[in-house]
Amino acid sequence: MGSSFYLHVFMLLCCCLYLFILLTNSSSSAQPLCHEDESSSLLQFKHSFFINKSASGDPSAYPKVESWKKLQGKSGNCCSWDGVECDHDTGHVIGPDLSSSFLYGSINSNSSLFNLVHLQRLNLSGNHFNYSQIPPRMGKLSRLTSLDLSYSVIFSQIPSKISCLAKLVYLDLSGNALKLDNPNLEDLVQNLTSLKVLDLSWVNISSTVTRAMSNMSSLTTLFLESCQLYGEFPTTIFQLPHLRILRLAKN
Repeated sequence: MGSSFYLHVFMLLCCCLYLFILLTNSSSSAQPLCHEDESSSLLQFKHSFFINKSASGDPSAYPKVESWKKLQGKSGNCCSWDGVECDHDTGHVIGPDLSSSFLYGSINSNSSLFNLVHLQRLNLSGNHFNYSQIPPRMGKLSRLTSLDLSYSVIFSQIPSKISCLAKLVYLDLSGNALKLDNPNLEDLVQNLTSLKVLDLSWVNISSTVTRAMSNMSSLTTLFLESCQLYGEFPTTIFQLPHLRILRLAKN
């Protein structure tokens, strides 16, 4: 009878352990709840644009923000919205991917997007920002590791504040009517030493290639196509230990 009792206790403990593991896994896979103020900021950002099917040339484009809706008078859980990534532990919005989303309109430093101070990744490529300038306030998103504004119909000078994004590992500003004069190429890259991918194709640089790029030891991919570059290309860039892809055509 004693052994039967211990067997019963053992089986009961096993059941409890199984339920604990099941509940733990269920909790870890559950979607985090985002912060109300961040939901509100995303909705404000959505309403600052029109949805225009001519704004995105990608055949797979679709309006991701159409899934962003209020629920019962509240902003709703933005972590479940299309194109929105949240930190699993904190619920903060860290990675909006609104590439090719038919967004049409202007973007400036007053945009509610810049209320999302925990952003680590931002992809707004393939939209139509109506010849806006890159807002200097973009440089305040100090946690950004990835920024993609390619083919988004922005123009004018790249703001110097972009060089403050020292954690960037991916930067793509290609396919826009941008220029890099003041700051120049050297000013832009001198603090971006963590970059692995840099694409400035079709940005009007109109200078020589700075030797400061030789300090970008993490760089794997460098696109400087059609940048109106001239002069001698620094051979030290070929000594970058991780460089695998280099495009310099049409300079």
